[in-house]
Amino acid sequence: MRLLFGIIIGAAITVGAAYVYDQAHAPATTTTAASVRPLVNWDVVDTKWNHLTDRARTEWTRIAGK
Repeated sequence: MRLLFGIIIGAAITVGAAYVYDQAHAPATTTTAASVRPLVNWDVVDTKWNHLTDRARTEWTRIAGK
């Protein structure tokens, strides 16, 4: 029962976080709405994930001194 409850709560938190992120980064006018896309688009998530992993690799290389 706890597992099922945890899965439901986890899904709700994930959807809620995506909604809050999209609302906080929404454009103020409709003229720029085409240039800013919500996070729930998988290609946007992929781009942000690739940027994050590239930066993490760069920082790790800098810290490790390679």
